[in-house]
Amino acid sequence: MRILILGASYGSLLSTKLLMAGHDVTLICRRNSADLINSEGTEVRIKLRDEDEHRSFFSKDLPGQVNAVTPEEAKPEEYDMIALAMQEPQYSSGPVRDLMTRIAASRKPCLSIMNMPPLPYLKRIPVLAAMNLENCFDDASVWDDFDPDLMTLCSPDPQAFRPPEEGTNVLHVGLPTNFKAADFARPEHSAMLRQLEADIAAVTVDGKDVPVKLRTYDSLFVPMAKWSMLLTGNYRCVLNHGEQPIREAVHGDLEASTAMYAWVDALAQHLGADAADQVPFEKYANAALGLLKPSSAARAIASGSTKIERVDLLVQEIGRHLGMQNDTVDNVVSRVNARLMANDAAELALSKTA
Repeated sequence: MRILILGASYGSLLSTKLLMAGHDVTLICRRNSADLINSEGTEVRIKLRDEDEHRSFFSKDLPGQVNAVTPEEAKPEEYDMIALAMQEPQYSSGPVRDLMTRIAASRKPCLSIMNMPPLPYLKRIPVLAAMNLENCFDDASVWDDFDPDLMTLCSPDPQAFRPPEEGTNVLHVGLPTNFKAADFARPEHSAMLRQLEADIAAVTVDGKDVPVKLRTYDSLFVPMAKWSMLLTGNYRCVLNHGEQPIREAVHGDLEASTAMYAWVDALAQHLGADAADQVPFEKYANAALGLLKPSSAARAIASGSTKIERVDLLVQEIGRHLGMQNDTVDNVVSRVNARLMANDAAELALSKTA
């Protein structure tokens, strides 16, 4: 298959898994990154089970072919499936927004691997389709032309980051867990997804299994299990001043973390999730012991960003519609709001002095 992936950072992890399985990938990124990838390829570092050191997987050594283009150059109609691997606010920018219009018009199946579920996906769940959730998105109109039947969600559970001293074509995987995707509404598109799942699962290296699989489920709620993790760990990395590692956010007050996790799980179950769709807190807490960096959201705020994905705000808003309220969620949202507003004010002040 030919897959178009918007986002060459986190998207390069899914790209590498697809390339190993013999599929061809085009990555959407900025001009400089596209030129680097087209000349040198990508490098993704993954630690195999029972090995002490990460292995580097270079795209040029893999069966599939990769190339990179800018949003303006992309032709979505030429691909079998499109993956959305950027941060939600990025889809509102000029060139990417125009590409999103063309993707919607192409009517190709879209696999989102964003933490923030796209509005068309939420509309596949009747109780959420009836809610007004537009204020949780940077620009909800980006999603107006997308058919919910052509959109599904994949929980981006693997933790990965670009080493700051490396090129933008390098990605280091810190926690090699699986991508968990819900089926599409249409059987023919779900069949494509399950073919990718099988092809990725069949790949071995030196007779060893390669971590980070694609798993598909018939439940729409399996990808939403990530919400409990995000609210308990990722967004609680954001402090009034500065940030803290995910491990400290979770284990600094384990009782509060347990309660937070359970409340978000209960909200998902109220929407229709089964307990079997969700990840037990103990499993997440154990994984969090190895997450020694602040979350990407916290790092973005610390670097001055004025826009991040707001799953915290989405969960709070859904809770409000359901008559569910949680003090910890409210405090997290308020803290993130305050930090983003401070960054916005600082950016405005800087522009006036420039």
